[in-house]
Amino acid sequence: QVQLVESGGGLVQPGGSLRLSCAASGSIFSRNVMGWYRQAPGKQRELVAAITAGGTITYADSVKGRFTISRGSGRNTVYLQMNNLKPDDTAVYYCRRQTGTDDDWGQGTQVTVSS
Repeated sequence: QVQLVESGGGLVQPGGSLRLSCAASGSIFSRNVMGWYRQAPGKQRELVAAITAGGTITYADSVKGRFTISRGSGRNTVYLQMNNLKPDDTAVYYCRRQTGTDDDWGQGTQVTVSS
């Protein structure tokens, strides 16, 4: 009943920046955990960043200091500001929303970092 739609992916040069957005539609429950995951070809999907309803934030070690996760004022929109992008950041990025009863994923958006 909830759809997550990512946007903002694309092709960027090393050292560049992108801002990913994830917007939830449908019936929304505000007490949730929002996260960004990524999966590169041949690799497992991994957590990039997550933010709880209380504002606790977790980052993967590989993106600390470069990526920032944040919520919009409506709390069911989440952003991922990605700075100083590296080729190893190339992956499909997925938005995830978790509540006590639901676990929803977006369709993914491709991020390619290449010169």
